[in-house]
Amino acid sequence: MNIWPDLRPILKGVNWLVVGGVATRNYMPERMTRDLDILIREKDEKAVIAKLESAGYKQESQLSIPGILMLSPEGVEVDVLLGSEPWLEDALKNAVSDPAGYPTIALPYLILLKMNAQRAQDWADVSRMLGWASDEDLNKVRAVFETYAPADVEDLESLIFIGKKERE
Repeated sequence: MNIWPDLRPILKGVNWLVVGGVATRNYMPERMTRDLDILIREKDEKAVIAKLESAGYKQESQLSIPGILMLSPEGVEVDVLLGSEPWLEDALKNAVSDPAGYPTIALPYLILLKMNAQRAQDWADVSRMLGWASDEDLNKVRAVFETYAPADVEDLESLIFIGKKERE
């Protein structure tokens, strides 16, 4: 397991979630990733950037999606993603702890986020996570998709099938 910067004391008082490759370790065997991705409310951007900068983080660049690439004092990349999705408040309320105790996005919302990103690595992560998911977790994913992405339910079912076949 990689050691990532502990943002909990720095971002105290702000709701945030670990997302991306680091979050996937809650739902499948860990894979390599070079950065820590966090998701915050778009409206919290200034407060989060100020907190990170006061802790020695530096703004490196804008991301291709809404967000900022920050560098920790040790040089670790931290992508601060700005969220405004209709499901964001539910995701923040339903955070889970990862193996290191960081607030991490729950599986249904991580699947939504990665399916919306539509990058090859995200599709691979989605099928792998769905393949490792329990029936109870899959039902939670289905319920969230019925609410927030009903047009994608058929694709979700195909990815569940592929994930289960890959795991066999």
